[in-house]
Amino acid sequence: MPQGDKSTIVSRAPMVAEVAARHTEEAETARRLSPEVVRAVLDAGFARHFVPVAHGGEAGGFAELTAAVGLVGEGCTSAGWAASLAAYAGRYAAFLPEEGQAEIWADGPDALLAGALMPSGKAEPVAGGWLLSGEWKYISGVHFADWALACAAIPAEGPQGPDMRPEVRFFAVPRADFAIEDSWFTVGMRGTGSHTLVLADAFVPEHRTLARSVVHAGRAPASDARCHIVPMHAVNALPFAAPLVGAARGALRAWITRAGARVDRRGQAVSEKPSTQVSLARSAAEVDAAELLILRTAAVADGTECPPEGEAAVRGARDLALAVELLVSAVDRVFRAGGTSGQSSSDPVQRFWRDVNCAASHVALSFDTAGAAYGAWALSGEETSGAGAVR
Repeated sequence: MPQGDKSTIVSRAPMVAEVAARHTEEAETARRLSPEVVRAVLDAGFARHFVPVAHGGEAGGFAELTAAVGLVGEGCTSAGWAASLAAYAGRYAAFLPEEGQAEIWADGPDALLAGALMPSGKAEPVAGGWLLSGEWKYISGVHFADWALACAAIPAEGPQGPDMRPEVRFFAVPRADFAIEDSWFTVGMRGTGSHTLVLADAFVPEHRTLARSVVHAGRAPASDARCHIVPMHAVNALPFAAPLVGAARGALRAWITRAGARVDRRGQAVSEKPSTQVSLARSAAEVDAAELLILRTAAVADGTECPPEGEAAVRGARDLALAVELLVSAVDRVFRAGGTSGQSSSDPVQRFWRDVNCAASHVALSFDTAGAAYGAWALSGEETSGAGAVR
C-alpha cells in the first residue's frame, strides 16, 4: 500500500508481517496467533493508534492505519485482522466516560482490547452499574485481550411503542471477569482465535459503559481529535476490509513465485504463457482498484476528502463491500490458475484464498446491504447534479 508520510505504525508494519509470516503454521494449528506475533503488533503501536493523547496514545489517522494493516496482511491475514481490530477496539474505548478510560489505560496505552460488537447476553441494572451475563461468539483475539468490550441491549425504561428499539450499550470487562469457550473451528482466518466470550454476572460500573449511539454519532467525551469525532458511517467496515488488501497482495506474490518455477506438461515455462500473464494482470488490477476504494474511504474518515453529506453516509459502505468482492475475485482467479499443485496444504496461496473468502462473508462486508442503502439514496431524489451527483 502507498505509505506516504511514514509514521511509526507504517514503518514498523513490514516487521510485523515478517514475524507473522514465520508463525503462520503455528497460528493455523493453534487457531490463534502466537505470543510473538501479538507482541510484534503491540510493539508496532497498533493498540495505541486510536487511544487519546491524554492516555499516551496517538489519536492517529485512518489512512495510515489502513496502510499499515494492509502491510501486515501481506504476511498473514489473521495478523492483519488482529492489528486492525486491536486499533479499532481502542477507538471504541475512547468513547467511555473519562473515569472508565483512565481505568482501561491505567498501565499505559497498549492495553489490548477485544470487541464483541453484536448485541448478546443480558444486562441487568444494579446499584452503581450493571450485571452482565451471556455468550458472545466470534470475538477475535479474545485469548490475548486485557479487556473485552461486550455489547448488549439494556432493559427499556417506561412504555415503548412497536417501533421503539431497546438501547444498546458497550460494557468494558477486565480479563479476570470473563471466560473463553474454545469454539473457533473454521476453514479460513484460523489464526484470529475468534472464540466465544463468556460472562456470568460480571459487575460493570457505570463509568465503564457507553451507549452505542455515542460511537455512531462520533461524540467522544474528552477528545476533539478527528478519529474521535467522526461518525460511524465514515468508518464503516474499514477494520475488516483493510487486512484483505494485504492478503490479496500476499497471494499474488506467492503465486508469482510459484508460477515462475513451474513448467507445463510440454516443458513450457508457465510464466511465459499468455493465459498466465493475463490472469495475473487482471487479478493485480482488481487488487489495485480495491485498494483505491478502501483508501478513499479512509480519506473521508480522516476528513481529507469530503463528499456531500447524503452521499457520505452511504458511499463508504458501498465502496468497501465492492472492494472486497474485487479482492475475492482476484484471489479466486490465481488460485484456480494454480491447478492441482496449488492446492497443497503447504502452499501459501491456498491459505490466503481461504482467508479472503472466509473474511469476505463478514456481515459488515455484504454488498447487498450496502448496495441497497446506496441505491435507495441515489433513487430517492435527494441526490442532485453537481456536488451531490452520483459517482
